[in-house]
Parts: sequence; C-alpha cells; structure tokens
Amino acid sequence: MSRSPLSCQYFACECASGTPKGREQRISGISDLDWLHQEMLPLRNAAGGDDESPWLTSRKGINPRTRQQQLFDLRRFHGISHYKNGSSSAIDCPGELLVEQHHSYYGEPWAGGRDVFDFLATSVSLQPGHRVLEIGCGTLRAGLHFIRFLELSHFFCLERDSLSLAAALLYELPANGLLHKRPFLIHGDDLQNTAALLDGPPFDLIYSSAVFLHMADAAVWKTVSVMAMRLAAPHGRLYVSHNIKFCTRLSGRVCGARLREAGLEYVGQQTHDSLLFNHFEVWFEFKRRSKQL
Repeated sequence: MSRSPLSCQYFACECASGTPKGREQRISGISDLDWLHQEMLPLRNAAGGDDESPWLTSRKGINPRTRQQQLFDLRRFHGISHYKNGSSSAIDCPGELLVEQHHSYYGEPWAGGRDVFDFLATSVSLQPGHRVLEIGCGTLRAGLHFIRFLELSHFFCLERDSLSLAAALLYELPANGLLHKRPFLIHGDDLQNTAALLDGPPFDLIYSSAVFLHMADAAVWKTVSVMAMRLAAPHGRLYVSHNIKFCTRLSGRVCGARLREAGLEYVGQQTHDSLLFNHFEVWFEFKRRSKQL
C-alpha cells in the first residue's frame, strides 16, 4: 500500500489542497504548527533551555499546590468550598482522578494518545461513521480522541482492568464533555464472550497498543482470530503496536500459515513520530485475507 510523503503523512491533507470544505480537520495541519511557533516566539526565553526548575515552580493562584497536596486537601476538604451536609455533585469522582493520577498509569506521556489517534485516523482515512474497536483502551488515553471524532456509540473498547474503566467513566468522559457520545466500554478480556463486540456491523478499524506484549501467544492468536472475523472487508484494518512476537517467534512459514488460518493478510510495518516529544512508535498493519488467495 502506497503512503503519502512524510511532509503530508501526519498532517491531514492541508499541505496538498487545504482542509476539505465541510469536513472536520482531524489533526494539526502545517499552518497550525506555523501559527504555534509564531505565538511561542515571545515566550522562547521563558519556556526554552535546559533549566527544568521553572516548570516545577508553583504559579500564582488561589492556593497553588502539587498533585499530592491537592489530593490531601480534597480528602479533607481543606481550603475548599464545600457543602457540610453532603455533596451535591452529580458524579462522585475520587480525588485520585480529580488530580489526574491515572494519567501516569502507563509510563508514557498522556499526550501520546493523541499521536495514536493522528496516525491511525490518517492511515485508514477515518470517517465519523466508521466503527472503531480498541483492545485494551485503559483510561481512554487514545480513545477520547476517537470518541470525540466518531458518531454516537461508534467507539468500542474491551478492557480487563476495572479501575482503568472506572477512571474513563467517572472522570475522562464527563470532564471532556463526551458522556453524550455513549461509547461501549466493556469490562473483560475475552472477545469470544462479548456479545456487543460480536454482533452488529463489522469494524472499520481495530487496534491494540502494547497489549499483546503482556499476553501469552495462545491468547493473542485466539484474540486475533476473532478480530479478523469482525473486520470490514476489504477496507477494514487491524493495527498492532510495538512488535508481533506472537507471530515472529514462529518460523516465517508457520507464522504465515497461522495468519492465513486466522483469515488475515499482513500489509506492512509503519513508524510514526510524536507531535509533542521525542518518541516514535512502530505499528503492524493487517487486513482481511482475500478469499481468492
């Protein structure tokens, strides 16, 4: 499959012909980056350089505090205007979520979720009416961007960690104004026992970021076989990040045979760079195997 030149690959299509009229631009365009750099010029001395201490210094405010100090105060209502006879909040959100401790669950910057969306949305020419499934969505680091872009109830997720899903439901969706999008966030780890993912139209995109690294090969193959059956043909795509050792640990012949048996065809490997920090990620692309092969 041919790819766009690097200069256009991650920046929608603005560099070719501008954002299509009437279509929401999915990712930052080159003109957006030019504007950003121009706006940062007068701030360069304050934000640049190797001195990290300014970023760690409290700013002026009502009561500047670190995350740990905020959490301590939230638990005791210290310095916080509150109702003494019980909360009037519609959502009882734990303090740990309010100070966004969960943004550090995964060992990489939270902003990397936007990179995942940018890359995958561009690679499959994602449309609002497409259906997307993420295996292992965590607290919606990437999923938030898909939910925001897609139509109502077009994002699906299977996640085994209950606390991650709770963080997504209690904090991320309401805080980002996305409760009305009604995504399907399903607690579990077995696609074959999840009716909501097995029924209905096929998926235009299925992806899994770093999840297969933590699964036994037999479990991965079982999951891959189910995902293959749920991919739309011929345009649907499956993307797996980091590596595919569940396949490459086998000989090339055996690996190919297992993929054919699962109903998949390997398309190729791609690498995308982060927009915000020095990081790249490797993705492996698959599609439904043609019946003629």
